[in-house]
Amino acid sequence: MSTISNGQAAVHIGAIRPAPQRNRLKDTPVAGAKRVLLAAPRGYCAGVDRAVIAVEKALDRFGAPVYVRKQIVHNIHVVTTLEAKGAIFVDDVDEVPEGSHIVFSAHGVAPSVVAGAAARQLDAIDATCPLVTKVHREAMRFDRDDYEILLIGHAGHEEVEGTMGHAPDRTTLVNSPADVANIVVKNPEKLVWLSQTTLSVDETMLTVNLLRERFPTLQDPPSDDICYATQNRQVAIKKVAEQAELVIVVGSANSSNTVRLVDVALENGAKAAYRVDYASEIQQEWLDGIATVGVTSGASVPEVLVQEVLDELLDAGYADVERVTTAEEDLMFSLPKELRKDKEGNDDERGLGGRVRRLDWQG
Repeated sequence: MSTISNGQAAVHIGAIRPAPQRNRLKDTPVAGAKRVLLAAPRGYCAGVDRAVIAVEKALDRFGAPVYVRKQIVHNIHVVTTLEAKGAIFVDDVDEVPEGSHIVFSAHGVAPSVVAGAAARQLDAIDATCPLVTKVHREAMRFDRDDYEILLIGHAGHEEVEGTMGHAPDRTTLVNSPADVANIVVKNPEKLVWLSQTTLSVDETMLTVNLLRERFPTLQDPPSDDICYATQNRQVAIKKVAEQAELVIVVGSANSSNTVRLVDVALENGAKAAYRVDYASEIQQEWLDGIATVGVTSGASVPEVLVQEVLDELLDAGYADVERVTTAEEDLMFSLPKELRKDKEGNDDERGLGGRVRRLDWQG
């Protein structure tokens, strides 16, 4: 992704979505019947849906431009689509003209970012996922109670930066299980772990178990920090991978939960697994000799991109699509309070629960 300047703020230009190309892939013979195993749940989670709608409604309500700190969610297609509607994505609030509207991304921000926006008199709309906000509140509470916090997460991820910003003097980042041996704490009797919400459940618990070997009195968070959507998508792809020779994961490279789905597929039986932003990235050689293809998508991926993958696989002879369901999701989050009414001040039908949609392929 490249960056240009419009004289006011940094604008991030993602890869333009390629036009779908039918009949690009060929129907080559394989042993057995060709089929697709389509994981469910997949795609948009409630937090992503809320954040994307927040930007759309802010543009409707206040007009372009509306500024967004960082990518609203980690998906190239979503970002470029919103850019085309008038959203401007910036790295930080000091790039935004004073008095403008700014949306904080689903990954959350540190209190210093909120203060920086206020100092520039920005009208800030907080689209932080409520599940991330929960972790922020946990960090603040443990900080008040004089606990040291071991935050399991990926260095540089916006969510990690935001969470650490709520208790910067008491939080130590644990980037991987390899970090555990080198951690130094002041008082192991007042020690708790928290985690980035989009991590692998398995890898997180491996790290926790290693931490507990070093610090037997390590306390757990009051509730599981791993996002329900992350867990559900990983459980679904495990089931698919048991039967699929090849797994295709739709999503962007900077999406932690998307990248992890590739790993989970390989760890649970798939002979090969690839991540793609768009169906046009699927290579003919991936399909050579493959009878069963698994398909899923990360939690920030719109279903239209999955449908395009299914269309291209249909051209390659994979007409039989079987839905593999491991959970049903119906959670929706209310929009930020600034966006629950329309321009005329009336309650907006989308304000208390996101967009009405059905994401599951119906044949």
